[in-house]
Amino acid sequence: MARGSHYRVALKRRREGKTNYYKRRKLILSKKPRLVVRVLSKTAIVQVAIPAPKGDIILVSAHSNELKKLGWKGYGRNTTALYLLGYLAGLKAAKKGIKEAVLDIGLHRPVKGSRVFAAVKGAIDAGLEVPVGEEMLPSEERIKGEHIASYAKQMSEQDPEAYKAFFSQYLQNGLKPEDLPSHFEEIKKKIEESVK
Repeated sequence: MARGSHYRVALKRRREGKTNYYKRRKLILSKKPRLVVRVLSKTAIVQVAIPAPKGDIILVSAHSNELKKLGWKGYGRNTTALYLLGYLAGLKAAKKGIKEAVLDIGLHRPVKGSRVFAAVKGAIDAGLEVPVGEEMLPSEERIKGEHIASYAKQMSEQDPEAYKAFFSQYLQNGLKPEDLPSHFEEIKKKIEESVK
């Protein structure tokens, strides 16, 4: 550890690896609301926040538990679920008159087509303007879960036991993974109805 009379201890959240203050400062200087996307160990959250001296003020929030209340039977932190969360947050933001936001992914790495960008695509589709490169957003088939459905169909034909083990959470919730794209459309309509 560094020593000396001029050594300065980093801020606590920086030492713990929770906050990148350099990136946060740039986002705050934009003077625009931030679209905050966080994928946690058991849940996912999409929020629209503005900075304040004592902490951020959350204007709009969408949590993976809200999807479950709307009847979502799929996994709560995959690409499809994050798109729906972004869509829900975007509709709520539009209802409050928020038209644009800058993306805040925290310590997540900006990986092309990742879950974080699925949430951004959902917010954009709901009418929120978020400056992000089109190439970073996932494809429509990934958002709808068609890749999961085709993999599940292939696996059920080749190895039914592995299929039951791999998709146990879907099956336990009463959803066949092959039906994920249609279930996605159903929940998307419920989201639109719930925010009206």
